[in-house]
Amino acid sequence: MKAIQVIGVPWDEKSSFMRGCADAPGKIWDAFKCASSNPYTECGKDLSKSGVLRYYGNLMLSSGSIAGAEIEQQSSLSLDRKMTPLYLGGDHAITFPLIKGLSQKYDDLNILHFDAHPDLYDELDGDRYSHGSSFVRILEGGYASRLISVGVRTMNARQQEQADRFGVEIIDMRAFSSTRMPTFKGPVYISIDLDVLDPAFAPGVSHHEPGGLTTRELIGCLQAVKGRVVAADLVEYNPYRDIQNVTAMVAAKLMKELAAKMLESGSLREMI
Repeated sequence: MKAIQVIGVPWDEKSSFMRGCADAPGKIWDAFKCASSNPYTECGKDLSKSGVLRYYGNLMLSSGSIAGAEIEQQSSLSLDRKMTPLYLGGDHAITFPLIKGLSQKYDDLNILHFDAHPDLYDELDGDRYSHGSSFVRILEGGYASRLISVGVRTMNARQQEQADRFGVEIIDMRAFSSTRMPTFKGPVYISIDLDVLDPAFAPGVSHHEPGGLTTRELIGCLQAVKGRVVAADLVEYNPYRDIQNVTAMVAAKLMKELAAKMLESGSLREMI
């Protein structure tokens, strides 16, 4: 019998503008456990049932490239535990080592990426492993077969060239519709950068980018995903920019709906 393992990845050394995301994982979990909330998903799944959602706390990480290797190793270990991993970041740089580790099992991984930014710089500020370069490293390494990025509204010429080069499917905000969610034939990894949301709904992010999704639209997208979700991450929550824990509660809500999608699409459904 499988379970969802929730793991904090407290790493934000690759942030290009503002640090703080390393302190996010515990605050998201605290929001989930807050007395003002409840453990039920919108489709009625009770995440408080024994063994369904297991919180492992934060990874103990070093710094620099060593941390990246440690995150990759943890991702590989999750396959041995036969659990479905849900990672709480941290900045978006964690996605590259996480997916690199998972690629040992999934050679046809699809990525559904929600973000205000395409994160397709070959390097940012001289750093090839910046949080703005994660998806280039993933695609050039062949660690995913398909990347769909939803909610983008900061595309520039440099990143458009990379999108064209790697065949990235962009659903930007001008063309956004929750009914456009694709169907996936292979395993799916969902990566949510909280700045995909309009700052009115998620002020606690380092990069405020107006004109984004509403919380309702993003939840609708998750609920509309057609495919087997094998792992996910939720990144870029910066508690030092939050207002009265609003974004923490939003992140906890999204964590619940990600868990619901995992339960719906995999072998965990018998536990609920």
